[in-house]
Amino acid sequence: MDRLTAGLIGSHIQKTRLPRALGLLCDDAGIDLDFELIDTDGIADFDFDAKVEDLRSRNWSGVTVTHPYKTFAARYAGASLLPEIAPLGASNTLIFGPPLTGHNTDFTGFISAWHASMGDTLPGNVAMAGAGGVARALAFALADLGATDISIWDIDPGKAEQLADECGGPARAISPQHASIAVSTADGLINATALGMAHAPGMAFDATRIGSQSWAFDAVYTPTNTAFMKSCRAAGLECLTGFDLFCHMAIGSFEVYTGIEADRPSALQKLADLRPED
Repeated sequence: MDRLTAGLIGSHIQKTRLPRALGLLCDDAGIDLDFELIDTDGIADFDFDAKVEDLRSRNWSGVTVTHPYKTFAARYAGASLLPEIAPLGASNTLIFGPPLTGHNTDFTGFISAWHASMGDTLPGNVAMAGAGGVARALAFALADLGATDISIWDIDPGKAEQLADECGGPARAISPQHASIAVSTADGLINATALGMAHAPGMAFDATRIGSQSWAFDAVYTPTNTAFMKSCRAAGLECLTGFDLFCHMAIGSFEVYTGIEADRPSALQKLADLRPED
């Protein structure tokens, strides 16, 4: 491959570092990158399927998808989702091929990031706020990593119930009113909401409940040092950041776009320069 033509569909994505990350990896592989941001913020009638059809007609290699369109991407891919990620119901990368294939490098990226930071440590009991697209990848990844219990809550209870039912195993939905109990008895905490992003300040956890756990992860990576991460670090928890996931996700995305296996240690070293300033 000499040229990669791709982009990112999502809302509030102007600060994303994905184009720079893919650019670094493509430069290293001698590939020219054309990357376009498709920010849907403020577009009330955005038609996801029509946009993807347009990109395919323009001979793009594929497109990356972020909040709130990961479930849209999975539905678009349908039977073309990779079998191992089909149960997630969420995709963050569509490769146009032919043939069309749907991937989820959030799922594979979290597993890779977990092992890089936590080794063979098991997640234990997990309390997770949020049940959207990234939460789907995280729930299935946690189950794959051997979590014994995954308590999930969301401002939309139906989404938490659906995710728990589809993930099965250790996953269960709880009401937001019962979250404090789950947090107090958890080994690990996960923020899978947008809270903490520049346009959505705040945190999904009561800071006074943080401290008895051993680890925490925040899916938000811009900024990296969110209020949630600050509280967790101050309480002595081992922290896995959204930027850690971003780096492993970006490497996975590069690999599925190009078919080239990256030198992961070297790639992670290059991507470290993209860490946002807090």
